[in-house]
Amino acid sequence: MASPQSDPKFSIIIVNYNGGAYLQAALDSLKDQTVRDFEVICVDNASTDGSVEGLDTSELPSFELIRSNENLGFAAGNNRAIKAARGQWMCLLNPDAVAEPRWLESITAGMERHPTCNVFACAQFMLEDPERLDGAGDAFLVFGIPWRGGFERPATELPGEGTCFSPCGASAIFRRDTFMEHGGYDERFFCYCEDVDLGYRMQLAGEDCIFLPDARIAHKGSGTSGADSYFTTYHGNRNRTWAFFKNTPLSLLILTLPGHVAILGYIYWRNRRNLQHTGMQDGIREGLRTGWQMRKSPEFKVRKRTRPLFGMMAAMAFNPFRMARRKAHVRPLRNR
Repeated sequence: MASPQSDPKFSIIIVNYNGGAYLQAALDSLKDQTVRDFEVICVDNASTDGSVEGLDTSELPSFELIRSNENLGFAAGNNRAIKAARGQWMCLLNPDAVAEPRWLESITAGMERHPTCNVFACAQFMLEDPERLDGAGDAFLVFGIPWRGGFERPATELPGEGTCFSPCGASAIFRRDTFMEHGGYDERFFCYCEDVDLGYRMQLAGEDCIFLPDARIAHKGSGTSGADSYFTTYHGNRNRTWAFFKNTPLSLLILTLPGHVAILGYIYWRNRRNLQHTGMQDGIREGLRTGWQMRKSPEFKVRKRTRPLFGMMAAMAFNPFRMARRKAHVRPLRNR
């Protein structure tokens, strides 16, 4: 256990918004961690459901609740918590997720195997159906379409240890200094695809993300925002195109933009009967209309890029059918 005076190795970050009983379940899973050198920081985004009232945190090594007077969103909420964190490593955990007891232990073992890696992704399983995957890191199609690798695929398809494009924000692991060096999450995204945007920036700077199949959580997925709500479909579709426009090197952007638009059309056609198709339609339209403005932001102009174009493309997927089937895209480890 970390004493109040010492800095813990891990800071576990939870951003809550009307998380209900999920939040207490997430905290309860942290009480059982075999590694005890951690603190928990929870940012509450002005919840109205009483989810942060009367929390039992008695068995946690350290707990801090930061209350916001407004809903900052996932991106800004995490940024605020990480600025207050004392740990060397940031472990993000959604309020609708529970960690297996050996979660931090498996992360620690991964860090020991890969001492030069600064970014890790965890294995995610469906909270209500553990025989199905919730995610195996984020994947990114070269035409600018990200997806959560392995989402809703059979758990038997869990890939082995390897590299993926970026960690899903529900269980992302970052060295704190690396997170801060790259500016953290872009708060304009509010929520959805902010993890892909940060992962893209890190890939451009030569940071690999290693997927750790033994570091496991169970995740409800949109347990607090609603999987098919207007909010979810609007932000998800808008932010996907924002991440593509903002980060893609110009030559690759020119080559892949027609394919991006074509795939957006396919996605809309495939989901046109969805009750919230208006959110999807509005999000796609807004993403295309304002995407170039994201590229011209001051943050984009000062961003580091050290990885060559072909090295960058090697981290991406090229098979659109893999994306359409939401299959995992974890590549074998190179010699590190």
